[in-house]
Amino acid sequence: MTIEQVTEQQPAEIDGLICAYLLDGEGGGKGLDWAGIRAWTASDGILWVHLDRLVEPARQWLLEESGIAPVIGNSLLAEETRPRVLADHDALMVFVRGVNLNPGANPEDMVSVRVHIGANRIITLRHARLMAINDLREAIDGGVGPKTPGEFLVRMADRLIDRMGPVITEIDETLDDLEEQVQQTATSELRGRLRQTRQKSIMLRRYLAPQRDAMSRLQAERLDWLSDLDCTMLREIADRTTRYVEDLEAARERAAAVQEEFNYQISERMNRTMYALTVVAAILLPPSLIAGLFGINVGGMPGVDNGSAFFIVIGAITVLAVVEYICLRKLRWI
Repeated sequence: MTIEQVTEQQPAEIDGLICAYLLDGEGGGKGLDWAGIRAWTASDGILWVHLDRLVEPARQWLLEESGIAPVIGNSLLAEETRPRVLADHDALMVFVRGVNLNPGANPEDMVSVRVHIGANRIITLRHARLMAINDLREAIDGGVGPKTPGEFLVRMADRLIDRMGPVITEIDETLDDLEEQVQQTATSELRGRLRQTRQKSIMLRRYLAPQRDAMSRLQAERLDWLSDLDCTMLREIADRTTRYVEDLEAARERAAAVQEEFNYQISERMNRTMYALTVVAAILLPPSLIAGLFGINVGGMPGVDNGSAFFIVIGAITVLAVVEYICLRKLRWI
């Protein structure tokens, strides 16, 4: 079960309507309920409707009352999506993702937000909370929100990419720490951190790479409600997304290099251990042979009647071990 499937619902979101605004074109907006949404017409101004895609009343409105083609509505409600941009006449269907900053969630479990945006209406859908959307709501409530659909799209994409920056920086800092520690000692705890960091960078890149392509496609779209300034800002966001993808690719390569160094340290430690055991076995082999011979319980063993024979054998074994050690040192085997 993904984090998007276990998000706590607030009482106001039980009917699927998270929020709705009639934008005033000056940065502010008037909050609407379902009745206000159903009464809206294009001449009233720009409508923004934000829905929980898993709640039935919201799904029903999108498919039956919004006027969106069923194939488009079903795409917006699909369980699994990848970042992409599709044209729908004079509107755009945009699928993007943002890092999951909800309490107890992993940032790499990226939250999907689906957008259908045109000249007069914006519909956004999500399930898990997304901080970038909350930023837009707070801006509208404060009278400093987006004034046009194009500006809405730009600001949403900008906030999404801004939230990714600290997460990618944290990955880089973790790799810096791991690169330093692996030179000193390779432990199972270090291996666990390395595995988590590699997994995080891979999962983030999985969605950021297509999102980079989506941003590039987005700024290339020529629609009447997308101004030249909007396209320029989207181009800048696409460039930032590209840089983050490159950073994640570099992080993945660094993690692989740290893994190789970790494996080398483990292999080197094992080789040293095996070498030490081999040297000890080589030194003790002749004395063990002598001890074995004198342990044979048959007649004719020399020194049986000599009270000093045991100490003579021990001395001989000791001398033999010392001679072996000297020979190994001269051969530079130890």
